Amino acid sequence: MAGRVVRSCVQTALKAVNSVVGLAGMAVILYALWMLRAWYREVAELDKRLPVPWFIYTFLGLGIFLCLLTCSGHIAAETANDHCLSCYMFIIFVLIILEGAITVDVFLNSNWEEDFPDDPSGKFDIFKDFVRSNFEICEWVGLSVVAAQVLSIILGMVLRTLGPDREIGYDSDDDATVPARLPFLRNQSQHAPDFVEPNLFHRSDSWKV
Repeated sequence: MAGRVVRSCVQTALKAVNSVVGLAGMAVILYALWMLRAWYREVAELDKRLPVPWFIYTFLGLGIFLCLLTCSGHIAAETANDHCLSCYMFIIFVLIILEGAITVDVFLNSNWEEDFPDDPSGKFDIFKDFVRSNFEICEWVGLSVVAAQVLSIILGMVLRTLGPDREIGYDSDDDATVPARLPFLRNQSQHAPDFVEPNLFHRSDSWKV
């Protein structure tokens, strides 16, 4: 009973922490859709064919990826399956490494902007100016998302150690017990000879005749 309560608490905590990543993914998708709408409006006004804005589509893909990762995390938390939890934790770990590598490159490399291709939409420059003007808020948001990812890995390891809830199957087996039906079977076995005796009696009389 205690193990089931602990497992339920860990599953709830993992879903709650995983929801933070999902909220970040939905926010990124909404921001990408807003930029995409503004971009197509500008293209329609210019009436020109411009290169694909990689920054907008990268943001959109990142948001979709985070939402799908959140769904897989909820499934892994609900089932507590070893393979699902292992894949989920591995993807989160790789994502943290990529985020750390990008952060280190931005802070240590003074020419980090040259590592990215040119953005014809200009939304990349607007995003950089927004981050610089609201650096403290963006820093707290980024740290919150990274902390949620780290907690997801820790809670996933704990849930994997606890394993799936196998006590439910045992309870269902105990509920479907056969001894409850034994009296009915015994009554049938007791009444069975009463129906057989007349036949045996007639057969014995015929043999005597």
